[in-house]
Amino acid sequence: MKIVITDWGTVSGGDLPYETLKKFGNVTVYDLTEYGETAKRIADADIILCNKTKLDRNNLQGAEKLRYIGLFATGYNNIDTEYCREKGIAVCNAPAYSTDSVAQLAFAFMLQLANRVGDYRKLVDEGDWIKSRTFSYFPIPLMELKGKTLGIIGFGSIGRKVAEIALAFGMKVVAYNRSKKEFDGVEFVSLQQLLHQSDIVSLHCPLNKDSENLINADTIAMMKDGAYLINTARGAVVDENAAASALNSGKLGGMGTDVLRNEPMREDCPLYKAKNCIITPHIAWAGLETRQRLMGIVEDNIKAFLEGNTQNNVAV
Repeated sequence: MKIVITDWGTVSGGDLPYETLKKFGNVTVYDLTEYGETAKRIADADIILCNKTKLDRNNLQGAEKLRYIGLFATGYNNIDTEYCREKGIAVCNAPAYSTDSVAQLAFAFMLQLANRVGDYRKLVDEGDWIKSRTFSYFPIPLMELKGKTLGIIGFGSIGRKVAEIALAFGMKVVAYNRSKKEFDGVEFVSLQQLLHQSDIVSLHCPLNKDSENLINADTIAMMKDGAYLINTARGAVVDENAAASALNSGKLGGMGTDVLRNEPMREDCPLYKAKNCIITPHIAWAGLETRQRLMGIVEDNIKAFLEGNTQNNVAV
């Protein structure tokens, strides 16, 4: 059994071993794999493990032995699942491994926008408090989360966890989900109602043809003036030009995003240096405990497949 890991460098910075995978077969590891290198590297693989490597019909068709693709991720939009379905190739993702860590970052963004800890630290580091005539120095507006309305778009495991935390903060929570959901303390409304009502909108939906550019000039226009936008879903859910324009005009009061349409970020990213926009480099899932949990799910998925009890197969 030959196992090829195409982009281990996106999963571990040297703090997570891959040797535990050797119990399943011979493991070949690549730090990163460019698109033009993929077909050659996976040609004789029985199992491919990857995070964000693009595996489409063009580079999969030469891998005649391939029977399994395992993802170091929950999302799988980089995999040609239609081709895999045709060829009987299982594509197994890692659902819910990052629920707590993504929800934690979503609130880190909300708390930074509300309490401006980073901004106030900068003022202190620059000596502004030393120069202050009063004991309490607060030139940057602050706000409480309690009583504010949080709108959650997408109510899977992460959306539910964010709702739990928001309710503990005393926030009012409304949510929009394509399929019917129920959750104590949460009011499910239409997308338009959510945008109209929310002081903060937090995105937790998958990226697909329906959600791409869901947040655009038209939907931003429906939001409250000065509302905050949080994106820990996928970059392409947001029209970055529209969001940047709304931030710079003040229509959006602030934004926190861990994801962008193009990653790594490009210099011409519209959100780069947009007013009151906090960008982190896709780190919501990157805590060591989170990645250890991910590895456990990936190993369990392979074991189940080899035993004939395939789980988490998204190509069915």
